[in-house]
Amino acid sequence: MSQNNLNKDDQTSAAKKGISLPISRVRLIMKSSPDVSSINQDALFLTTKATELFVQHLAQSSFNSGSGKESNSLSYSDLARTAEETDTLQFLTDILPKKILARDYLKSLEDMQEEEADF
Repeated sequence: MSQNNLNKDDQTSAAKKGISLPISRVRLIMKSSPDVSSINQDALFLTTKATELFVQHLAQSSFNSGSGKESNSLSYSDLARTAEETDTLQFLTDILPKKILARDYLKSLEDMQEEEADF
């Protein structure tokens, strides 16, 4: 191999060491789409890195605005609140809904059924 190819391989392996998410899992998720037939290695790496940075941003934003600063922890409710309150993260509200108690959910279902029955 030429020196140029060796440097490129070294850079690629160093870059792969810089990510925490398993690339094989990201590939599996990407391949689950019927629109995807093949995945370029560079696109796979960039998607993995972008996902990692997004999760890091979400966690950092949730931690900074959450209640866990005192105990140095991050909870589901912090993530859900950040998704609901941040305009750019509104698309996550279906994935990270606020937790509610079962009795509250059942009561809201009953109220919805009563409203439908009135029509």
